[in-house]
Amino acid sequence: MNKVDLLVISAHPDDAEISAAGTILKAVKEGKRVALVDLTQGERGTRGSSELRMVEAQKASEVMGIHYRENLEFADCFFTDSPENKMRVIDAIRKYRPEIVFTNSLRDRHPDHARAAMLVADCCFYAGLPKIETAHQAWRPRTVYHFNQDYYNRPDFVVDITDHMEKKIETLKSFSSQFFDPNSQEPKTPISGEDFFDFIKGRAMDFGRYAGYQYGEGFIASRPMGMRDIFNLD
Repeated sequence: MNKVDLLVISAHPDDAEISAAGTILKAVKEGKRVALVDLTQGERGTRGSSELRMVEAQKASEVMGIHYRENLEFADCFFTDSPENKMRVIDAIRKYRPEIVFTNSLRDRHPDHARAAMLVADCCFYAGLPKIETAHQAWRPRTVYHFNQDYYNRPDFVVDITDHMEKKIETLKSFSSQFFDPNSQEPKTPISGEDFFDFIKGRAMDFGRYAGYQYGEGFIASRPMGMRDIFNLD
């Protein structure tokens, strides 16, 4: 009943939106089923609170039109790849039975991102081992892709998000505690200035340029990608 085409697992609420909202919006428009799993509530972030971020995450989910979202409530900044945490991620993968998984970058400014990337990639493999028993049956996604967030990582492929760029910005504005709010009295952060939206658009233009699109989102493949027709590529 919960099976999806795309499962996005990331360290914090708003990671997926910053990095892959355009691709998520594109997938939903094409009729794909999408689920998001946030590992933490981002409760140790400089701005906002865990309660507010849950409200914001729900609003962002509604803007994107995704089908499911849940939060595993790992400890922000302190989660590890413990057996207990691995089992919970494995079971989430099995619950949604995705074809493709997106997760954080293996190299990024926030240490949680790389830690989540490794944890999720490992669990995508372990989820296919039937002798690891959880509430749901064994399932292994076809592949894992890592998105770009703060640090630049040269992409292996770029998704055209030109038609979804403006709605991506609308999605980000759902997280009013984290991004620009002229009425906020909270401390400034690298993503709270009005110019952060310009950075998001600039990054998308940069990725898009590689593939001949106006705006794109870049992803890093966990393994070499196959293609059946070399003449059917942009």
